[in-house]
Amino acid sequence: MQEATSQKSSSESAVYHRYASAARQREDALCCPVEYAADFLSVIPAEILERDYGCGDPTPFVKSGETVLDLGSGGGKLCYILAQVVGKKGRVIGVDCNREMLGLARRHQQTVADRIGVSNVDFRYGLIQDLKLDLDLLGRELEQHPVRDPAGWLTLRQLEERLRHDQPMIPDDTVDCVVSNCVLNLVRQQDRRQLFAEIFRVLRRGGRAAISDIVSDENVPAHLERDPELWSGCISGAFREDKFLEAFAEAGFHGIQVVKRQRDPWRTVGGIEFRSVTVVASKGKQGPCLECNQAVVYRGPFKKVEDDDGHVYPRGSRMAVCDKTFHLLQREPYTGLFDAIEPREAIPLDEALSFDCRRSKQRDPRETKGTDYHVTTESAGPCCGTDGPCC
Repeated sequence: MQEATSQKSSSESAVYHRYASAARQREDALCCPVEYAADFLSVIPAEILERDYGCGDPTPFVKSGETVLDLGSGGGKLCYILAQVVGKKGRVIGVDCNREMLGLARRHQQTVADRIGVSNVDFRYGLIQDLKLDLDLLGRELEQHPVRDPAGWLTLRQLEERLRHDQPMIPDDTVDCVVSNCVLNLVRQQDRRQLFAEIFRVLRRGGRAAISDIVSDENVPAHLERDPELWSGCISGAFREDKFLEAFAEAGFHGIQVVKRQRDPWRTVGGIEFRSVTVVASKGKQGPCLECNQAVVYRGPFKKVEDDDGHVYPRGSRMAVCDKTFHLLQREPYTGLFDAIEPREAIPLDEALSFDCRRSKQRDPRETKGTDYHVTTESAGPCCGTDGPCC
């Protein structure tokens, strides 16, 4: 137990000191090279560009006008790129627990703001797995009330909870997109469930996470996990690639996609391949399931698909869905995969009954058309995509 605790402490210490050093002097061994749009880089000071470390580019998944949170913002490069993407109506928040990196990022805030014509970036001091606790606020409290004994430590714990509740660094449901670039793998194993829960918590309904990170194709053995140098170098803390996706699903995300996967490994250690992936996952499938007689038809090309709630959609079958799922499947990332079938007579949500989403079932056409529907019509016009008579 003592050895395990020592290993965790040495890994955290190695991460902090290595990135603190990398804030002062470029270290090429940290992460793999990434290319960004040159026009975004032109306004960013060279000192930041030279101290940038990452493995992917989540910026294409951010939209103009959004509020974006960058986890492990480091020297601020990604935040300053995002500031230009979100524009004057958007906002960017960077969170990092390394004082040296934060100092580098904050030092150039006014310079970048002057160059892009808007001051829309804010850097905050905190842990990415504890986004409620603002360490700057905590530090000011500790200056006035330093901890000197166990009683003071107990008071500190109460203070932390009060700050989380009364002055959260990132409040619930306030962010449109959470991004991160090669930082999640640096978080301790025992903190990772909380990390994903925090990402989910701060996102608004309909928001998304766009995360670039290093993953492995096999389990990382214990002797590699105990190597502080490999941990701080984004190797031994890498998620196994399938487990990385499972972590998003367990946190409540849906529509989880690997939007980019490095073909050749960035590094291979002991036969284990480590490569960069970018994952985009959405928040918004939570809520009541209401029966409005709606249906969807999966177009293909697969024989059938299953969503994150276990609903199965055979190709070409008219499947019953609740109102929430009906609208969810018409938005990204499902756009174009399903045909949506509305009922002939809409059912107001305040009159809708509960829908049993625990099973998949086909929708009888008469449920959407109505049992008393007996209309007979003539041809509405040319069919088969021609100008001639219907065949």
